[in-house]
Formats: sequence, structure tokens, C-alpha cells
Amino acid sequence: MSVMGSDVAPDAAQRRREQRGWCWYDWANSVFPTSVSTVFLSLYLTAVATSAARADTERNGVDPCPGGNALVDCDISFLGLSFPAGSLWGYLLSVSTVVQVVVLPITGAIADRSNSKRLMLAVLAFGGAAATALLALVGGQNWQLGVVLFILGNICFGASVVVYYSFLPEIATADERDMVSTKGWAFGYLGAGVALALHLVIYLFHDSIGMDSDAAVRLIFLSSGLWWAAFTLLPLAALRRHRAPEAAARPTATLTDGFKQLGSTLREAKHFPLTLAFLGAYWVFTDGISTVVQVAPQYGNLELKLPQDALIVTVLIVQFIAFVGGMLHGLLAKRIGAKKTILISLTIWLGVVVAAYFVEAGQEAQFYGLAAGIGLVLGGTNALSRSLFSQMVPPGREAEYFSLYEVGERSTSWLGPLVFAGVGQATGSFRLAIVSLVLFFAVGLLLVALVPVRRAIEAVGNPAPKVL
Repeated sequence: MSVMGSDVAPDAAQRRREQRGWCWYDWANSVFPTSVSTVFLSLYLTAVATSAARADTERNGVDPCPGGNALVDCDISFLGLSFPAGSLWGYLLSVSTVVQVVVLPITGAIADRSNSKRLMLAVLAFGGAAATALLALVGGQNWQLGVVLFILGNICFGASVVVYYSFLPEIATADERDMVSTKGWAFGYLGAGVALALHLVIYLFHDSIGMDSDAAVRLIFLSSGLWWAAFTLLPLAALRRHRAPEAAARPTATLTDGFKQLGSTLREAKHFPLTLAFLGAYWVFTDGISTVVQVAPQYGNLELKLPQDALIVTVLIVQFIAFVGGMLHGLLAKRIGAKKTILISLTIWLGVVVAAYFVEAGQEAQFYGLAAGIGLVLGGTNALSRSLFSQMVPPGREAEYFSLYEVGERSTSWLGPLVFAGVGQATGSFRLAIVSLVLFFAVGLLLVALVPVRRAIEAVGNPAPKVL
């Protein structure tokens, strides 16, 4: 049985073993974007940079923070550029995104032509885990080490995800793919929630174990790296090689071939306009999704005046509800198809964003309800988009196209925050800023509705699932 040019195991038991193992990588890597990037590293690295700025200005005999705000007025320097310590994290996210835009397409091209995608996954996952664990060495004033390690970890995270996604057509038939993808995504949110809960225990009760807060955060970084590495062993043990790679006879030319294949992918993609149409729709609505997730804590803190502990509880609610939501999306897609389920999910997103406008200041329960709504559709929307897109790519080119999938997402991820910030600045209201994001979901919903997915799947030579 051949699906998308991959040798899918005809033995259902073998497929299930690989599928279960595959899902564990969602569990393993989810600790990086959640505990490390979202919750702990941004504030910790900013504090370390601020400490370095204070030390530098005090040595020069000047007031370290002339305006009274360490996060705005204390400048740091990197590669000849000076900027406030409080701006470090935003610039770091931008730089790491640009680096991924360059690296990920090459990763995809190499993966489809390498001797072993499983080995490639191992190298990238363990590399990212090591960079994450080494963040435990960041302290005092050495914020530069944190910058380098985060960029390395983020590159490995993004590249490993490209390789990981490309396994999906090899381990699941067309009719199995939606359920496998949603299970993996749901499992990832569950893993992220469990890890974050454990890390919050470490952070909130650090005094009880004889640690200061900085030591507790460094322990969280170390444990995050170990978590990522340890759980990666499970998918590596379950996955197998499904086909002989094109470049097996020329292993030394893999990198060169990767660049050549990238150019070929970009040229040939225009021959599949329906695939590109769905990809464009995904880039629009996923920008809205990522923006809502990124600005929700700011909205809760600055507009709704909620305390820090309420925002932490909100993050946990989103993670655990997203597990349930992901599973529900998989079950619904099995009955009515992935496209219809995505359309329903985007409609709910529209309702969630509109509801955010009406949440009253200081009302934690209302904000928790909003978080539950986000969690319900967060995992499932992306998971079904991943599985549906996997049906629309040419056989044998999975990693290349998934690199474009990831790169496009990162390349457009600046637009949503720009709209949010611009509307907020122009109107002086975060409520109007948050509701302005309905544009991304409305446009995304319309574009997905217009894509004839069965024709798109058949156009690349793949068998369409029974239910679409």
C-alpha cells in the first residue's frame, strides 16, 4: 500500500505502534515553547540583562536607570548595537524567527534526501534539549550566553518539528491521518501542561527546598532539557525507515542537494495552486491564533487588571483544555471530515475573540472561561490543518513542503501582533485591539471554505480519505 510515495506499513498493528511512538515527540518538545519560552525565559533573561546594564553603568559612575525604569532606561550592547534591556526578548524572538526562515527549508530538503530521518530527528531533538538544559548556566550578568543558547534551541526545535511532521504520511493512511495528528497535538498540550505544573511547583515552593528564585528557574531550564531528551527516546524507538532515500548513494552531497532541492520545491509548488491556496489560508488564521495566545496575558494584566497568579492559572487551563479539544476535533473530523471541522473551529475562534471584548475588568472567572474557549479550539485547529496539508503535498516531498508550512507561519507571525499594537496605539484601547483580530479568523475561514480539498489532494496524486 503506497500513500504519498511512502511505504505505509500494511500491518495495522505495526502502524499503531509507530503512531503511538510518534505522538510522544509532541509530548517531548512541547516543554520548550511553553515552560521555557512562554513562561520563564523571557522574564528571567530580561532580569539578567537588566542586572548587566546596571553593573555597566555603575562602573562608569552614572545613574544606571536615569528614568527610573530598569526595563526601559538601562541599555545593553550586543554586536555594536545598544538598546534597552526590556527590548531584548522582542528582538531575540525576531532574530530567531529570521534564522528559522533561512534554516527550515534547507532542513526539509535534506530530510527528504537523507539516509535516515530518524537519525536527523534524534540529532535535532537532543541538540535542542542540550541547549535548553545549558540555559541553567545563565545567571549573574551573562545574558549573551542565554541569547546564543535560545537561538540554538529554537533552531533545533523548529527543524526537528519539520522532520517530525514529515513522518505523518509514512505512519498513517489517508483515513487515519486526522485522528493521529489530533492525538499527537492533544498529547503535546497535555505534556506541556504536566511539565508546566511541575515547574510551577518548583518555582512557587523554591524556599521550601532551600533555593532562591533564580536557582529555581535554572533548575526548571535543566529539567526542561532532560524532559525533552528523555521523552524523545520513545518516538525514536518506535519509528522506522520507510523508504530508501534519493541521495543514499551520495551521502556527502546531502547539503548541496538540499539547497538544490529547495529551489526545485519553490519552482514546482506553483504547479499545485490548490495546495498553495490552503497554505495561504493557514498562514492567515494561524497568525490570528498565535497572536491571541501571545497577547492574552498582556490583555489580562493591562486591560483587565488581573493578578499574576490568575494569568498563570490561565496558562494551565489552556494547556489541559487543549488536550480535550484536540481529541474532540479528531472525533468530529472522523465523522464530518477535516475541512468542515476546521471551519467550525474557526467560527468558534471568531466567537472567542468577540467575547474577549466583553470580559469585565477584575473578573477572573470570565477570563478563565475565555481561556477554556481558547483551549477548546487551540490544539484541534492546528492539528487538523497539519493532517489536511499532509494530504495535499506531492509524494516523497513531505519534509520539503512542511518546511514551507513552518517557514510561512513564522514569516507572517509579525502581522497579527502589529495589528494588535497598531490598533491599541491608535485607539488607546486593548479591547478594540483584541477584537480587531477577528479579521484573521474571518479571512481564514473564507479562504479555507473556498479550497476544494478533494481536488487538491487528487491533483498531487494522493488518494483522498473517505470523509472530507
